[in-house]
Amino acid sequence: KRNWVCTVLPVREVANFLGSESFCSSVGWRLYLRFTPGFRVFRNLFPKRTKELKSVVHSAPGWKLFGKVPPRENLQKTSKIIQQEYEARTGRTCKPPPQSSRRKNFEFEPLSTTALILEDRPSNLPAKSVEEALRHRQEYDEMVAEAKKREIKDAYKRKKIMKERFKQEENIASAMVIWINEILPNWEVMRSTRRVRELWWQGLPPSVRGKVWSLAVGNELNITPELYEIFLSRAKERWKSFSETNSENDAEGVSVADREASLELIKLDISRTFPSLYIFQKGGPYHDVLHSILGAYTCYRPDVGYVQGMSFIAAVLILNLEEADAFIAFANLLNKPCQLAFFRVDHNMMLKYFATFEVFFEENLSKLFLHFKSYSLTPDIYLIDWIFTLYSKSLPLDLACRVWDVFCRDGEEFLFRTGLGILRLYEDILLQMDFIHIAQFLTKLPEDITSEKLFSCIAAIQMQNSTKKWTQVFASVMKDIKEGDKNNSPALKS
Repeated sequence: KRNWVCTVLPVREVANFLGSESFCSSVGWRLYLRFTPGFRVFRNLFPKRTKELKSVVHSAPGWKLFGKVPPRENLQKTSKIIQQEYEARTGRTCKPPPQSSRRKNFEFEPLSTTALILEDRPSNLPAKSVEEALRHRQEYDEMVAEAKKREIKDAYKRKKIMKERFKQEENIASAMVIWINEILPNWEVMRSTRRVRELWWQGLPPSVRGKVWSLAVGNELNITPELYEIFLSRAKERWKSFSETNSENDAEGVSVADREASLELIKLDISRTFPSLYIFQKGGPYHDVLHSILGAYTCYRPDVGYVQGMSFIAAVLILNLEEADAFIAFANLLNKPCQLAFFRVDHNMMLKYFATFEVFFEENLSKLFLHFKSYSLTPDIYLIDWIFTLYSKSLPLDLACRVWDVFCRDGEEFLFRTGLGILRLYEDILLQMDFIHIAQFLTKLPEDITSEKLFSCIAAIQMQNSTKKWTQVFASVMKDIKEGDKNNSPALKS
């Protein structure tokens, strides 16, 4: 064992040894020193005082090492010395307490519950009875058995998860072969078949996801890679001129689109895009690509400009497509009626989408609908963030990509169906909450949400109201608004 010696010395004694009292005056009236076993380091530092040290160490009781200090007279008496003095003075003899035969040498103290159960008590305590020892042994056996059960259960759970993962990988591999060899070569013929739609619902293999998204979104705008390079060069020129003449533009007044397309605002949002991945932040491999696509789009659509939330959509496309293809899909995706209404902040169109959503909300989840209505909690409180980012910010990335898969198949209807699926998944929890807690919960969904649970809830949502589908209900809502016959929807009243 290593024995450490810590000495407490008055300053004057240290000064006598070191030869200078001022050397120690700044330390205070006591100086604390710690030495290693054997004092080898000390002897190397102060070789001239070694003999004096040894004599002092042997003569003193152990608390002074320096200076000519006589031994202490009033030594602290041990219990044995006190007992001997008492016996000599009174003539009585104290018999030591009888020690238990079960524990003669108590060399350690038990440090755990198991040790407390198995070990006998210390010698200065009463010994365990036979019944108590048996009970402790039984408790210990029960603890061991319970631990083994938990270990077996955890091992079975891990094995089940690995088995499901292997099965999922096998399904993805087999589906990838079907997509590459059968579906993609005959896309226009097979895209609407029942077999392809069922395979599509299960999720696209990551290797073909980008290709299928591009084909499903289409290119109605007829954007080419060369056109993307043109708008990218314009964006770079604008950023350069904007940074050089920032104050002058502020004085003259620039449009809202130009303000939102500024380099600083886009940079700020890029740093907030999937921060846990560290690939879109400054210095990451996709930072410049994301910055280029967002900048090029602001030049391509100055009427829309840059709106917060676009960075998440562009980032998901970048992860699955090449830069030019990602821009083409991004521009065409934001040109869809629903996305265009939200990103242009077309209030009237947004109200129509909210009203249509509430029709299916009441149809599928009437109890939760009335609960929301009692708190005047309208869909815009939680739907705007979901629609703006296409759930890529609200859901785990792999789950968001699967939502995107079916969204590319079914269109805007599936975005609102997904919202109803989320409400159905957490219906029991939401019914117990008030307005504030509901809003907080829906704006920041739990991270442990799984695709199996969510998609089972989405599949249970019926997108029909009195034999009317989403498009028919939306058309009737638009007609009612035009005629001025507004229903009792809280969203339409806002």
